[in-house]
Amino acid sequence: MTLAQLDLTGDLARPTRLTVPDLSNWPLHRVRVSFECATSGTQEHRFAGPRLYDVLSSAGPGFDPVRRKDRLRFLIAVSGTDGHHALLSWAEIDPDFAHALVLLAVSIDDTPLDRAGPQLVLPQDRCGARHISGIRAIRVDGAYGAASWPVPATPGRGSAEVR
Repeated sequence: MTLAQLDLTGDLARPTRLTVPDLSNWPLHRVRVSFECATSGTQEHRFAGPRLYDVLSSAGPGFDPVRRKDRLRFLIAVSGTDGHHALLSWAEIDPDFAHALVLLAVSIDDTPLDRAGPQLVLPQDRCGARHISGIRAIRVDGAYGAASWPVPATPGRGSAEVR
């Protein structure tokens, strides 16, 4: 049996490649989720998997310990085999901020996802908007800091004023 692989990349001290059995080594959380789908009605599933926060934390995100609340500038991009993508902020999953339950599901309805790959599950999202099946890549990105932001124009000098 060929196991699906997930690449953790980006601003990490320990980028890695994981399989569903690897993810099963973290504490597993179980949730029952109802997705309200416009095309197929309400779908209910049971998922089990580690928290995204736990998995990414173990990979050593490159937070700058000198910068206050540096974690807040980090984004998490998730890509699946079917071409779907989702974006989360670190603040969503961090226990010091929103502490949202976000799972990397290793099973759905008690069926292991070893060959298909893990699924991104956000029980709080209405209609499973950011649900990703067959995750192949997760990139943690904190590289777009304030130094690269454009400098706002001075009001009255060719800029548009918001009133």
